[in-house]
Amino acid sequence: MRPWIKYSLIRLAIFVVVLAVLLVLNLNPFLATVVAAIAGFVLSYIFFRKIRDQVAAELAARGAKAVPVRNVDTDAEDEALDRLE
Repeated sequence: MRPWIKYSLIRLAIFVVVLAVLLVLNLNPFLATVVAAIAGFVLSYIFFRKIRDQVAAELAARGAKAVPVRNVDTDAEDEALDRLE
C-alpha cells in the first residue's frame, strides 16, 4: 500500500475513534469534531513520523520527476536578442 494512503487512513481512523468517544460522552458535536481533528493531527504527528517521512520522500520524488515546461515565447525572445548582439 502506498505510504500516503496508509497515512491518510491512520489519521482518519484516529479522527473517527476520538470523535466517536467524545460523542458517546455527550460532548457538543461541533466541539467534539474540533477536538477530534486536533487529536488526529497531534497523535499522527507524534507517533507516525516514519510513515510521514515516507510520504514526504514520495512527494519529493514526484516533484523531481516533473518535466519543466519550456516557455517558447521567452526562448524566441532570447534568441532574437542574441542575434542582435
